[in-house]
Amino acid sequence: MSSESFTVNLRQAATNGARRPAGTLQQSGLVAALLQQIHDDLRIQHPEWVQPNGESPTCDSYEARLMELLDADAKGLN
Repeated sequence: MSSESFTVNLRQAATNGARRPAGTLQQSGLVAALLQQIHDDLRIQHPEWVQPNGESPTCDSYEARLMELLDADAKGLN
């Protein structure tokens, strides 16, 4: 997953939150903010994972797995 894909997924999470009941809208925004923080922190804490072109397959892998886990949880699969 590229950084761009991750950002698109964050936007989709925030947009999908707008379709949920009012009580979960705030949670969706918090989740999007948390995901962005994780995205940024992984790159700060592990600069060795970031390639000269700015891409980071290792970070992308962790972020993709997190998105899978969150999606499964949202669907009640966990």
